[in-house]
Order: sequence, then C-alpha cells, then structure tokens
Amino acid sequence: MDTVVPPSRRVLVDCVHSATAAPSLHNSQPWRFRIRSGRIDVYADPDRRLPVLDPQGRELMISVGAAVLNLRLALREAGYLNDLQLFPEPGVVARVTATHPEPVSDELAALAEAIPHRHTNRLPFAHLAVPEKVLDKLRDAAHAEGAVLAVATPEGRDAILRLAGTADRVLRARPGYTTELARWTGDPRHDGVPIWAAGPWDALEAVPIRDFAQLSGEPRKRERFEPYPTILVLATHGDDRLAWVRAGQALQRVLLTATWHGVASTPIGQPVEVPEIRRRLLDPASGLSVQMVLRIGYGRMAGRTPRRPVTDVLTRQ
Repeated sequence: MDTVVPPSRRVLVDCVHSATAAPSLHNSQPWRFRIRSGRIDVYADPDRRLPVLDPQGRELMISVGAAVLNLRLALREAGYLNDLQLFPEPGVVARVTATHPEPVSDELAALAEAIPHRHTNRLPFAHLAVPEKVLDKLRDAAHAEGAVLAVATPEGRDAILRLAGTADRVLRARPGYTTELARWTGDPRHDGVPIWAAGPWDALEAVPIRDFAQLSGEPRKRERFEPYPTILVLATHGDDRLAWVRAGQALQRVLLTATWHGVASTPIGQPVEVPEIRRRLLDPASGLSVQMVLRIGYGRMAGRTPRRPVTDVLTRQ
C-alpha cells in the first residue's frame, strides 16, 4: 500500500494566504484558520461581525464561505484532492482536509489562478452586454456549489435597483450606521475599504454605490454609470448558517469565474441587508432565499483592497 504524504505546512500556509483573498462585508475579513497535520480548520471571527448591517451574522458566514472556496481551490492547485466538512464540531465553520495527490484540472486551475486578481470594482462599466455564454458559465458556477444564480430581466433589474435605493436610505437612517462605516473606512490599514476604492457617485442615480468616502471630507466625484447594468441574484434553498456558508462558496466561484472571463463585479449589498426588502427580491413561491445581489460588466481596473497578514489570521496550535 502506498503511503500518502500530506502537504507540508508551508503549502498549507500558502493555501491560507489564498483563502484571505476572499471578499467580505466592508473588507472586514472575519475569519481565522488553524493548521493541523493535513487539514485546515476555518473559524468565524465574531469580533469582525458588523452588528448594524449584519445582526444575524449572515454576511459574516457568507464571507467565511468565500474563504473556504479559495482554500479548497488552493489545495487543488497544490495538487491535492480535499474533503470538506461544514460545522464538524462546535466553533468550527469548516474543515478542509487534504486526502491524496491528484493533478488539478484546467478548469479548477483557472479558477485558482483568478484568486489574486478578483476584486470589487465600484467604477462605471462600459455600455456592453455580457455575452450569454459567459452568463451560462456564471450560472453553472453557482449551481456547482448548490446555489441558484438568476440574471434579472430588464423589468426585474429596474425593480431591484429601486429597492436597493430604498434600502440604502433605510440603512443610512439606522442608529450606528455611520459609526460602523467609519470603523471600516480609511488609510492606511490591512483591512476595511480605503478611500481610493470607494468609487464615484452614479450621476444617473441608478446604481447605489455605498458611500465609504463620506467621512473623508473630500467631495466625491460623479460619473455616468452604465444606464442598463447587468444584475445577478444569488439565492439558496434554505436560509440558515449552512445555507449561508454554501452561498459564500457559490458567490466566490461565480466571482472567480467572472474574473477569469474578464468580467468585473460589484456587490449591491443594501437590499439584502434590510429584511423586509430582501423578502421582496424573489417570488416567495420560488422557495429560495436571496443571499446576494451583484452588478457585473466590463470596466477599467480598480485595484485590490488590502489584506491582513497570514500571521494575523492563523491560530496557534
């Protein structure tokens, strides 16, 4: 019988580094990792939950799920199959265990290679439609992780953007909203959203871009965004912490697939952060729960937001 040699600690640390490139609400990076032999345990960091926007921890779990997908892909790129367990024991969100060596497929290698290039783009996009064949790839990516991705019709797009604008106003009126925004905005730091990444206002006032720059004291630029943005809705069967982690993995696979195809993306979080509006995003008869709304398109590069050093997120043995 052949003896399977687990990946070295250096390889596993590199995989954790890839995991930290995942997206998260306000770039809060609410995750921690523990390396044990050939496995990595993934934890949620409750101190990095945003209580005003995310009182239930739904978006925190989505963020952790996105990091888990990166971790799985990094292990595959390193040449190892891996086993995933969600909530294997109290306090552990996910356990990813390297099993045995196996060459990575071209498709998974492409997704892994996209990890360091994926970033949120809050700039205007070109007036170009995303081809149907690319949209099909994005739908398939969500389906591979047990989620459903729908492309909004023109009528649905307009309704979602109106609801997003309403949600944005509701959120701005919440007590503590500005204080929470200020906690996660500014330079220089290894987390949060720097002012340079805030993006301009939409001069057409159709696309609600969260105002990370409002506390800087600098006037915010206005630019004309695309008048007919492509809007995606990511949904899951179920709406518990298991569904949220799966939604995060699906979200990240969609975003990496988009990145590989040269498509930029912006999360439109406001409508899913107001419960009464979130329930209106899909027909209740669908049996689905909306977890994220995305805007996608073609635009100029926006740059990656900073990440915490791996030493900050690795828990000691």
